[in-house]
Amino acid sequence: MRELAADGIPVAVSCRVLKLSRQPYYRWLAAPIPEAVVIEAYRADALFDAHRDDPEFGYRYLADEAEAAGQPMAARTAWRLCSANDWFSAFGEYLKL
Repeated sequence: MRELAADGIPVAVSCRVLKLSRQPYYRWLAAPIPEAVVIEAYRADALFDAHRDDPEFGYRYLADEAEAAGQPMAARTAWRLCSANDWFSAFGEYLKL
């Protein structure tokens, strides 16, 4: 949008062509992505990387691996992220059957 506006195309026209509403666009422009969401995404990425490397680890060990990778978090946070994304220990999968 900014590039189009810099080229002289009004934001209202750009939003209409892209089928976007102006109000949500300006709301997003004021606060694009909250810092907490970015931090959570980095933590989830670190947990996913650890889970991909060692699928037999539970969330506590994955949290330790994520902390070693530079993304410290509480065990409860690790549990919430792992649970929401279905990243469970490979050994725990057998117990679900």
